[in-house]
Amino acid sequence: MSADFFSKPILNSPYAYPSRHWELDEQGQPTQKIIEIRRPAEFITPIQKPKKRKSSEKQSSIVFDEGKGLSTQEQQYDVTAIINGVRDQVEAWRRLQNPNDWQVTPETARLLQHWRHHKFNNTRPFFCQVEATETAIWLTEVASSTKAGKGFLEHLANANNDANPGLTRLALKLATGAGKTTVMAMLIAWQTINAVRRPNSKKFTRGFLVVTPGLTIKDRLRVLQPNDPDSYYASRELVPNDLLGDMSHAKIVITNFHSFKLRERIELSKGGRSLLQGRGEELLTLETDGQMLQRVMPDLMGMKNILVLNDEAHHCYREKPGAKAEDEGLKGDEKKEAEKNSEAARLWISGLEIVTRKLGVTQIMDLSATPFFLSGSGYAEGTLFPWTMSDFSLMDAIECGIVKLPRVPVADNIPGEEMPKFRNLWEHIRTRMPKKGRGKAATLDPLSLPVELQTALEALYGHYKKTYDLWKENGMWVPPCFIVVCNNTSTSKLVYDYISGFQRENEDGSSTLENGRLELFRNFDEHGNPLPRPNTLLIDSEQLESGEALDDNFRDMAANEIGQFRREIIERTGDQRQAEGLTDQDLLREVMNTVGKHGRLGESIRCVVSVSMLTEGWDANTVTHVLGVRAFGTQLLCEQVIG
Repeated sequence: MSADFFSKPILNSPYAYPSRHWELDEQGQPTQKIIEIRRPAEFITPIQKPKKRKSSEKQSSIVFDEGKGLSTQEQQYDVTAIINGVRDQVEAWRRLQNPNDWQVTPETARLLQHWRHHKFNNTRPFFCQVEATETAIWLTEVASSTKAGKGFLEHLANANNDANPGLTRLALKLATGAGKTTVMAMLIAWQTINAVRRPNSKKFTRGFLVVTPGLTIKDRLRVLQPNDPDSYYASRELVPNDLLGDMSHAKIVITNFHSFKLRERIELSKGGRSLLQGRGEELLTLETDGQMLQRVMPDLMGMKNILVLNDEAHHCYREKPGAKAEDEGLKGDEKKEAEKNSEAARLWISGLEIVTRKLGVTQIMDLSATPFFLSGSGYAEGTLFPWTMSDFSLMDAIECGIVKLPRVPVADNIPGEEMPKFRNLWEHIRTRMPKKGRGKAATLDPLSLPVELQTALEALYGHYKKTYDLWKENGMWVPPCFIVVCNNTSTSKLVYDYISGFQRENEDGSSTLENGRLELFRNFDEHGNPLPRPNTLLIDSEQLESGEALDDNFRDMAANEIGQFRREIIERTGDQRQAEGLTDQDLLREVMNTVGKHGRLGESIRCVVSVSMLTEGWDANTVTHVLGVRAFGTQLLCEQVIG
């Protein structure tokens, strides 16, 4: 096969409508043929039940062959044409030359013209970012006045009534790495400016709840706050200068879904609880729904129409009735993964239901590269959320030059094998890796990692070293970044110690340094002293809580960068005490969030070892090598990690 796609995959400009694409075969491999039209969106999605159905319309009486064998009597699946239909309508609307024909408010028209035609000094919005925002605008301001638009709105209503009763959700699918944060900023700007200038309109709001699946993403989304030093509205010129003042009226709360869990108001031991309760009714010591909202989003209390932005929204869904029965066949890791998914999804969507019930939510906008149902949802894993109305896929992003082209190693150093073990490394080593996290696993020797894993690390490191030298020769300010994604905190610590070095305790109580086996990633010098600024970072829940990753001299060595971080905190929050009281955990998080950024705390990091904290939401443009030391059972996880 010729290597045209692999040598020159880019066909389109990132700033224009993508008019060409590489043809893929049934296995998803390039045929090396270029098709002179935009890549159509083709997804399998659950067929929703209409709100109003005649008694003769029995959905369970038909099974669609197009559902690729997924359909059952209880739930049918089919290939959706909705996204392509909406895309065509938005494209026709976009081509209208006269703003008076757009059927939007003057404020919206001003923003559209700005995003499409302004001469940006720095970062210009990609076409896919503008298109995602345009789709939300068209559905909100234009669709109800057209026959086709009314059909799409009816589809949305049916999809939500079936899967999200009481909630109105709209999903915008955008490849990981294509800039969902910019889209969120554009949506907030569009809503806020209209709400400020049209206070009586029910279509717009200046109250926003941004919900994320973890602290990694929450940290990154602070650029959505108008008063942040790096606020996208000003730094990326997403709002014209004369409208920037309106953004100060926005009320934006950014939280992770874990905050929706009701907390104990009174900390009681088991014995103390029994003593106080006596023989009476069970003590109610949990927060009420109202108290939870007051804790999580005090700035939004009293507002009646709130727009929710779900980042990585595939974690948020209402479990389909009977889901447990459909997932009975799952075992082992797959069963645990399904249970974990279900628990997280239940907490997330229950929190949004409380917000809707107590405060009032006008709409939920879901942003995700993979808005697909997960195992444990009761729907077929990998099928599309039926309320998804736009799509810009990973292949689209590659063909537009927005994200890197992933390459998989095809050779290794273990002879006599037909298939390189790197291609399926976890299957070869899983039985010899710790099955529990660091707090539960016995002490293990980092130098006893399976030989296949050691070989994979060393082979990939060899390629990394060539890349490192090449970057250095060409005057790059920061080093390339190598990441390792592990299955649990025990594995991540073993790999981290193997790579960066560790102190081995001797029987007499002394310790001996075992320096890292990969030289560029060592955290100790040739004399055995810890480096004040580490080359390798361990990021998992245990490490963040311990704060042990930073050497005692780190604060002295990084005084300038820490000073800048403090100034940013003061500018962002106005809280001098928060800036002065930086903990090692705060600094470690900032190191992680600034990997590959010149002049910031994370600029020197060459290697990051993590569990699942970097699978989504971690934004480091300098990553060149990824090694997975865990199961990658679904394409969703692969796309999140690679993206």
